[in-house]
Amino acid sequence: MHTTIPVTVLSGSLGAGKTTLLNHLLRTAGDRDLAVLVNDMGDVNVDADLVAEGSDLDVEGGVAELSNGCICCELQADLETAVVRLAREREFDHLIVESSGISEPAPVARLFTTASRVAARYEIDALVTVLDTRLFLDAFAGQDVPERHGEADDEDVRPLSDLLIEQLEVANVVLLNKTDCCEPDELEEAEALVEALQPDATTIRTEFSAVDPDRLLGLERFDPDRMGELAGWQRALAEVDDHHEGEGHDGHEREDHEDDGHEREDHEDDEHEHGGHEHGHEHDGHDEHHHRHPDEVYGVDSFVFRARRPFHPGRFATFLRDLPAGIVRSKGTVWIAGNDGKVDVSQAGPSIRATVRGPWIASLPAVDQDLYRSNRPGLEWHDDHGDRLTELVFIGTEYDESRLRGQLESCLVDDEEWGAASLEDSNQFPVEQGEEAVVREPAD
Repeated sequence: MHTTIPVTVLSGSLGAGKTTLLNHLLRTAGDRDLAVLVNDMGDVNVDADLVAEGSDLDVEGGVAELSNGCICCELQADLETAVVRLAREREFDHLIVESSGISEPAPVARLFTTASRVAARYEIDALVTVLDTRLFLDAFAGQDVPERHGEADDEDVRPLSDLLIEQLEVANVVLLNKTDCCEPDELEEAEALVEALQPDATTIRTEFSAVDPDRLLGLERFDPDRMGELAGWQRALAEVDDHHEGEGHDGHEREDHEDDGHEREDHEDDEHEHGGHEHGHEHDGHDEHHHRHPDEVYGVDSFVFRARRPFHPGRFATFLRDLPAGIVRSKGTVWIAGNDGKVDVSQAGPSIRATVRGPWIASLPAVDQDLYRSNRPGLEWHDDHGDRLTELVFIGTEYDESRLRGQLESCLVDDEEWGAASLEDSNQFPVEQGEEAVVREPAD
């Protein structure tokens, strides 16, 4: 009977300790026969040589080498060829793919889950992210914000905080490495941030990436159907929706006002929604949330802002640029006045970007609206505004929720501004599908 080979995808920023971890696993694997695939940024694959030196494997044997690129993008074809060759030429129990320090793990994982030669031979066991704990804290809570490195002429090089979020929000296991460089209270803060950003991840503290292989291999933690649903901001939105469905609401977190038909947040009745949940509350198949609540212990908290009145583009852009340092992560879809595009806003620490994900269905011709709605019977639809709706999740520490909610409310257009042609001229957000704009970048 054909048995698939389990795969661990290892990610982390440059210098976080991925290669050290890989060598540690090779030395301590016991009866496991491991094969590894390493990817480095340079013309010469330094990591492959380091792995070979630190183990009984040789680069031509158990280590397949990819150089001069990122395995989640331009070297995707090479990755597929390498892992198929490994399975064909050598017998082993477990494959570890160490992606480069500028790679996002999700595209790598998809190669093993979509219909391909690779998926027929392999099965993802877990996504493991290694964090340099000191750098992680500095990126989101420190004064000196590290930058993500890349080619000097690469216009799409993003800040390190973006990469850390991308690697963390899909992880099944997170290693808080280099803990010897942090104080005990900083480690607790780091654990709380990880839990808020990725509630399902198992967090392990390590020094020099030393960890029992049984805590990383053979976990069967990866679920391809839920890979895009693990992040804390997604949980917060889902829990708000579940709460309102359970109470028979129309899915809106506010009262309907009679004066002009628009809807505002009802602060008095709001339950102060959080990304977490109370102990004993069933959630995604787990009988009880076994972690400590970060909001109760360390002050990490989240809330959701929803509204069916558009933002004034200028005021909302100013709000985002002035977002307090305590907000570690915010994410969601926003309705911008004068913009028919559905704008996704993604903030990771000091970095904020806005991208158009497509048009609002309500902005399309009536015949197209009917077609879309017939294919999406569960789509939330307002009689006046259709699917236009702002849903934003904010995750952070030591912030004033009431103040932020008030500022967001003040960013909504008033009656005179709503539909005013002048708003189109002041639109500071992208308008075409796929177009992206940088709203805020880390300070130099």
